[in-house]
Amino acid sequence: MAFTLRQVQYFVAVAEQGSVTRAAQNLSISQSSVTEALKELETDLGVTLFERHPRGLTITHDGHQFLRHATKILASVSDARTSFSGQQSTLSGTLNIGVTSLVAGYVLSDLLARYRRACPGIEVSAIEDNGGYLEHLLVGGELDVAVMVISNLRDRMALQAEILETSPYRLWLPMGHPLVSADIISVADIAREPLIMLTVDEIEENTGKLLSALGARPHVAFRTRSVEAVRSLVATGAGVALLPDLVYRPWSLEGDRIESRDVSGSLPVVQVGMVWRKGSSLPRAARDFVGIAESLRSGRIR
Repeated sequence: MAFTLRQVQYFVAVAEQGSVTRAAQNLSISQSSVTEALKELETDLGVTLFERHPRGLTITHDGHQFLRHATKILASVSDARTSFSGQQSTLSGTLNIGVTSLVAGYVLSDLLARYRRACPGIEVSAIEDNGGYLEHLLVGGELDVAVMVISNLRDRMALQAEILETSPYRLWLPMGHPLVSADIISVADIAREPLIMLTVDEIEENTGKLLSALGARPHVAFRTRSVEAVRSLVATGAGVALLPDLVYRPWSLEGDRIESRDVSGSLPVVQVGMVWRKGSSLPRAARDFVGIAESLRSGRIR
């Protein structure tokens, strides 16, 4: 029997949430329905999509490959429905958007592709910069909307924000690292390890504050603005990294495996959202962009 769209939807939800329980809650269905759908999907494909362990699920290399196809399948189905619902935009004009570095490679590409299909008459102009500068451009009316990290949004009096995703911090480790098999990982455990520090958005600031507040002084082995560099360095054993789940992928560009584990205690989260100037009437092109972002993030077939 061929796999169904519903099975694909459940698979994507589990892959994004990293847990059958959280996926079921997000989809408002039973855990058993999700579990059964995953088993049927794996049987049909003839591959193992997730490795099961006491802490939950870890996506396999085959699962990671199928996830790329699955997200395209769901997006295409949604686009097909839109094309027959009379919602296809015939507007013309421009849309000026901003994006922060952390978000650019993990949220914006799919979002822009979807928007261009839905609104082919709109000319899109995008700029990548730090959050403070994007806020300045939004307040000044030079940007219509920004997709950015909003955890530390500065000018909340002048800007309106809507959360698209909340991403917790987790610890990245190379395969075979002693902490991979630890029942509980504490911040003190991390402080004893060489740390690969990502320096985009507020990541370095958040990580430093977290460790300092808990009395731990990090040993930073390497600082970089490249997430791919972090992946490669962690995978080859140069250190560990504490990063939001948003940017986690289980494989480096060289094909080496990267493990991800929860850390005990209260860790910060990264909130990604849409931001626009408060009190201003969003143009139709921007309203459509916000709506497509919301539907894309929901992971539901519409």
